[in-house]
Amino acid sequence: MEQRILGTTGITVSSYALGAMTFGSFAIGDHDESIRMIHTALDAGINFIDTADIYSQGESEVIVGKAIKGRRDDVVLATKFGLPMGDNPNTRGGAARWVKQAVEDSLRRLDVDHIDLYQMHRPDQHTDIDDTLAALTDLVRAGKVRSIGSSAFPASEIVEAQWVAEKRGHQRFRTEQPQYSLLDRAIEADVLPAVQRHGMGVLTWSPLAGGWLSGRVDPAAGSATRSAWGGMFDRDDRENQVKLAAVEQFAKLAAEAGVPLPTLATAFVLNHPAVTSVLLGVSKPQHLASLLDHSEFRLTEDMLDRIDEIVYPGTNVRQKDAFILTPVIQDKRLRRR
Repeated sequence: MEQRILGTTGITVSSYALGAMTFGSFAIGDHDESIRMIHTALDAGINFIDTADIYSQGESEVIVGKAIKGRRDDVVLATKFGLPMGDNPNTRGGAARWVKQAVEDSLRRLDVDHIDLYQMHRPDQHTDIDDTLAALTDLVRAGKVRSIGSSAFPASEIVEAQWVAEKRGHQRFRTEQPQYSLLDRAIEADVLPAVQRHGMGVLTWSPLAGGWLSGRVDPAAGSATRSAWGGMFDRDDRENQVKLAAVEQFAKLAAEAGVPLPTLATAFVLNHPAVTSVLLGVSKPQHLASLLDHSEFRLTEDMLDRIDEIVYPGTNVRQKDAFILTPVIQDKRLRRR
């Protein structure tokens, strides 16, 4: 397994990281099966595990904590805070009150005394980033957190957070965790150049584009599936038809290279010089095994040129597939008089 330095943290991590969103009631309810998958990843050379308090409402963190018991020193442990942890409006966001409570909750569920990378899961438009960074700085100084990062931040807020940290003397975000795939390349235009300028590590998620690049998803499935995730799999959607055509071309390219489509997809993400690690979010042991079997595969220059011809650099095939939209897009009141 290839090893890389995570931004300027000095921490060495595997180029594949294990995403823990599927562990728990959200997907894999069997704790023992989840733990076996985590151990399989660790035994294969993955040393980077990423979870979040919101994943199965804390259950994922509990499972990860069980799995790394006795192996804590071999694991770079990342988790996230910020998304709603209940109906109480004060159990979410980046307010110092919640940041300091959330970290204690995560430490308890993970059953560890520190977190290697603590990430803000989403920007919080209602809290001054100065206050959030001040609270996170306190956690670093207290030894509860080693480094801090952001997740799904637009380029403008990445830069603002860096500026505020410098001006106020706070710890700065050392990493960013964006969505990135063959079909979702918008971050190439602004987010990735921004993090490169600031020396941040990048941990990407959804390399298989929500399943489109898994080689198993049928966009023509039943109506319930077609309507899920904002119509992501609705074949009557014009942009999905374009996406399906792109997937078919990527599948042919993978076949020519002699690898499964998911291998091509993850290799593409890892090829970008800004990317440190790609998160593997899998729900079945065989899916993880297949990706690990081809972890040494690399794309040639010709293959990369052909990929650019299929999906133009810096663009998303279907804009609605971007799970993260900034508040000025989501809330029409912020863009209309």
